[in-house]
Amino acid sequence: MKPHFSQKNSDGGLERMATVADVSRISKRVRPALSGRSRMSVLTGFEVAATGAYVPETIVANEDLSELGCDSDWIVQRTGILERRKAHPDQATSDLAILAAERCLDNAGVAPADVDLILVATITPDHAAPSTACLVQRHFGCIAPAMDVNAACAGFMYGLVTGAQFLASGCYRNVLVIGAEVMSRTINPSDVKTYPLFGDGAGAVLLRPANDSKGLLSYTLGSEGSGGDSLCIPSGGSRLPLTAENIAAGQHYLTMEGRTVFKWAVRVVADSCRDCLAHAGLGVDDLDLMILHQANIRIIDSAVSDFGIPREKVFVNLEQYGNTSAASIPLALSEALAAGQLKPGNRVLLCGFGAGLAWGTAVLQL
Repeated sequence: MKPHFSQKNSDGGLERMATVADVSRISKRVRPALSGRSRMSVLTGFEVAATGAYVPETIVANEDLSELGCDSDWIVQRTGILERRKAHPDQATSDLAILAAERCLDNAGVAPADVDLILVATITPDHAAPSTACLVQRHFGCIAPAMDVNAACAGFMYGLVTGAQFLASGCYRNVLVIGAEVMSRTINPSDVKTYPLFGDGAGAVLLRPANDSKGLLSYTLGSEGSGGDSLCIPSGGSRLPLTAENIAAGQHYLTMEGRTVFKWAVRVVADSCRDCLAHAGLGVDDLDLMILHQANIRIIDSAVSDFGIPREKVFVNLEQYGNTSAASIPLALSEALAAGQLKPGNRVLLCGFGAGLAWGTAVLQL
């Protein structure tokens, strides 16, 4: 008997049984190659069917942080951020994720019942358990597996690749990938160099099967765990559980060695983007847009300088939202599509990077 796996169709039945030939066809779309410091791969045969985004209504301008000792001019000059969004006290990460997902499904014309898999990239889950993805699944009531992906600011890229791989297996047809964060509750208000950088928000994409011309023409995921201490939340896990003493010491807040992380980010963006373009056999002129994780305008400026890419081809919404971690890229992708800066058939270079230290970079063919 030939090995096989089942593939679910849109009405929940078994559309067909995939054979060894199908698996061989899929493996040709997921072909690895070594390049630089991490493995380069191709993963096509899927499309971004729709996007959706949500940001909280409360706007916190730089001037609003002056009472905390934050200097507005310093924030703008060093980061490019003018304002950020802050979740309402009764909003948790799942609430933001659900609102972004609802808009995404509406834009796709897909009913929640037809969602086969839910992935939520976040480092600010509602609870340690259950996962935020399971809370999203509970809201929609769909019969679907759900799990969180924790790769910080690279989380959406990890979720995108993971979702695409599930589609490539033939087991699923509608995969919802969400990046959602309430970063405002992880930052110490007394840390005037870190507190102004982060904001809250969510973005979602719906992935579905497509022809092999669409998907990831090239991608890489990587990590350098040796730099993990430079961007971390020390307390709250099994290594250092929350105690009154740890909370009093502020160890439940995110800490960041800004200079170290900045230098690493500039390097990893340049290396991984260059590798992805080379592996895809593309040049800067072949790109329609570049969307980097919205962490710091100086990192974005460095990428523009390194690649000689026209500034109008680099999407930036950092000044409005600050660093929204895993929500950054899907929020930007959704806004770029809504603004007409991206259209079906376009190629966009995506790059997420952050705590771990981890990164994910890809050339996405829409």
